[in-house]
Amino acid sequence: MVVLQKSSNMPKFCCVELLETLKNDVRQLIIAANDLKSTDPAILLQEPAPGKWSVVQVLEHLNSYGRYYLLAIERSMTRKTETVEYFKSGWFGDYFTKLMKPGENGTITTKMQSPKDHRPSKYLDAFPVINTFLEQQHYLLELLELAKTKNIGAIRTPISISRFRKLKLGDTFRFFIAHEQRHFVQINNAIATIKEARGKFPAVHPAM
Repeated sequence: MVVLQKSSNMPKFCCVELLETLKNDVRQLIIAANDLKSTDPAILLQEPAPGKWSVVQVLEHLNSYGRYYLLAIERSMTRKTETVEYFKSGWFGDYFTKLMKPGENGTITTKMQSPKDHRPSKYLDAFPVINTFLEQQHYLLELLELAKTKNIGAIRTPISISRFRKLKLGDTFRFFIAHEQRHFVQINNAIATIKEARGKFPAVHPAM
């Protein structure tokens, strides 16, 4: 993605390039989620450490955000606007996008506590949760395509923690997808931790 310039420290993007980059990010998330279907469900449901979320819990956490943001984005785009060539990020939206997005080396440096209404249950069925996530991502691709016909700087979307605080639509997409990328780093780390532990301490099956 090409950042055209910075003014007052806020990045400015070509709208079409930004939306295409975000669509490619979502496609990568879809590939990663589909790959989880070939993973042992026992691994997906196992906590990597006491008190840590399982892979399925992380996905359900993302689904809870999807249930809010995808509807909020859809509603916001009912507003008629003229398309523009460039999008300038807002301070609040750019700050939270950068806070969420993993580093270039795939690391997460800042820890954040999830709001109570986005904390997943421990009692989940792996594949329905994965399928819900995939359905949401395909719908997100449709919304990103529709956004090409809108002014993603003029349209604003209320955030989940405060309906009175709104982000520019372009920043809502950036933040939402960065949040998903962040948690897929967590998913990959959880799977690696569980597999390593299973390699050191293989399951003992009772004698027949």
